[in-house]
Amino acid sequence: MGRIANVTFACADPGRLAEFWAAVLDYEVQVLPDEVLRQLRDAGVDMGSRAACIDPNGGGPRLFFVKKEKTATTSIPIHLDVAVQDVEAEVSRLEALGARVKERKTETLGPFTSYAVVMADPEGNGFCLQEAR
Repeated sequence: MGRIANVTFACADPGRLAEFWAAVLDYEVQVLPDEVLRQLRDAGVDMGSRAACIDPNGGGPRLFFVKKEKTATTSIPIHLDVAVQDVEAEVSRLEALGARVKERKTETLGPFTSYAVVMADPEGNGFCLQEAR
């Protein structure tokens, strides 16, 4: 069973959208710890390419904004990131429910690596499964 880790938006200006949605939802723009920021900068990560806002009360999902051109073939403009304990077991369970795997990908952002399985629900709507942290 999974939980929503992020609602992810592909966008042109992550910082602007994070500020907008923070104001709409009475959220806060997420500020990363200094050590994480240093590690990302040292790795050459463009700090303007990602932003997030969070519910200060912890009740709502994190909204994550990624600088990415929106095209029908290369991205899902808005999708859920679902965190699960065992990604491959959950893939099997969801395939039995009618979902299908679109892509498996590993992304490295500075010193951090993440693995996700991009899936589609029975009507073709995209979402990602990722390991719970």
